[in-house]
Amino acid sequence: MPRIVCVCLSHWPVTRLRRAGLAPDRGPLAVAAEGPGGLRLLALDPEARALGLRPGEPLGRVRARIGVPLQVHPADPESDRAALLRLCRWAEGYAPGVALFGAAEAADGLYIDVAGASHLRSGEGPLVDDLAGRLARSKIAARIALADTPGGAFALARYGASDRVIVSPGGAAQALEALPVEALRLDPGTASGLRRLGLRRVGEVDALARGPLARRFGEALLLRLDQAMGRRPEPLAPLTEAAAYRAARGFLDPIGRQSDIVVTARLLMAEIAPRLERDGLGACALRLVLHRVDGVMRVLDLGLSRPERCPERVAALVSLRLDRLGAGLDAGFGFETVALTVTVTGALSARQTELGAAPQGDGIDALADALAQRLGRPLLRLGARASHIPERAARPLPWTADPASWPDHLPPRPLVLFPRGEAALDVLSTVPEGPPRRFRWRARIHAIVHAEGPERIASEWWHAPGAARDYYRVECEAGRRLWLYRDGPHAPGRPAAWFVHGVFA
Repeated sequence: MPRIVCVCLSHWPVTRLRRAGLAPDRGPLAVAAEGPGGLRLLALDPEARALGLRPGEPLGRVRARIGVPLQVHPADPESDRAALLRLCRWAEGYAPGVALFGAAEAADGLYIDVAGASHLRSGEGPLVDDLAGRLARSKIAARIALADTPGGAFALARYGASDRVIVSPGGAAQALEALPVEALRLDPGTASGLRRLGLRRVGEVDALARGPLARRFGEALLLRLDQAMGRRPEPLAPLTEAAAYRAARGFLDPIGRQSDIVVTARLLMAEIAPRLERDGLGACALRLVLHRVDGVMRVLDLGLSRPERCPERVAALVSLRLDRLGAGLDAGFGFETVALTVTVTGALSARQTELGAAPQGDGIDALADALAQRLGRPLLRLGARASHIPERAARPLPWTADPASWPDHLPPRPLVLFPRGEAALDVLSTVPEGPPRRFRWRARIHAIVHAEGPERIASEWWHAPGAARDYYRVECEAGRRLWLYRDGPHAPGRPAAWFVHGVFA
């Protein structure tokens, strides 16, 4: 059974500013961000809250209402997230399973799965005490709870009576009964609807029949309730090594339509593209990860035939892949987080083209990428191999924009090459060492009107010695152009063996 520690960070943007030395240690402090009607309060320290201020209020109205100076700093989400990731890496000293809050939590914080690791700190109680003490000494305001589920731990950390709560295994349901319905990580509309019906506590909602609740508020309410109570699993997505080229976006209202996913992928690639351009790179492979609200992940891997950083082209490939998946995508109750990561990069230097002209090779490359998404597997091409024998001279390779060139000195080769030669019988030749004039192949007699050759092909010296082949390009009366060979030179007293090895276009 998992044992989840939830660390809910109170007013994290303010804490980050003070820890970085960008704001004084005393005095009311707020962080504001652009919102409807102008700047609005985003985060407040305890002194600002003591003045009656609340997040979401317009900054202009606040300044006119309070009679003391208020220090206001602009929001910096990127710096806040970078500092939070560093805190998560530090928290991995308690257990390796550390995960950030998602969009549903609408707060800053992290989860730690300490199952199997608490004994290293002499038990769960000493572990929580040590964690709380070290955060306090670092001047990081936090509320901490430990429960069986992420939903239960978050509810107790955010809305519990104490800033340090430990629930024994199996006791989450009883501990959550008295908490407000907002503790279930519901959207504001659902929480308001429950309150209008007089349902203010989690226990009151849990006591009702599930059918009417689902019909009125949807399955998302039952999902969040069951996840908090431990009736449905809620797997965490532990942090991995940070990707150099990655972007993610969370949604308070989960998305599920294909058009919304495609638009999000384009926006994420537009966020990554400047970083790739700065380093002179392009994306050769990408991974789109869709996180459903029930914890299930959908992973789409996209391969490109050439390095690319165009958001529109990436969005088009995502659209093609989703078209192929159709109902197989299974959005469930929706995706709350979409992340795009560049898994393979390639050099992509700046290049100049004629005005209005597409770069050379873009047409075939775009076609190859589109076909790969439609088929659901990468396209292959033939690459040269160090062998003269035709059936061993090529091998399948993944499609790339700049395939290895074939030797330009080879005579024409047939469009269709058989895996092995097919026997040609009853061969008649006017000259013993010359081309045939008539033969039987695939139960039909073929009369030859024109022949070119021979082209002698022998096995490589490092292989076992074998008979050389004399190849002829012949045209039959019916118009078919074939590739024949005699297995070994003509020898008196030994009938020559002939084979058809390919068909020309």
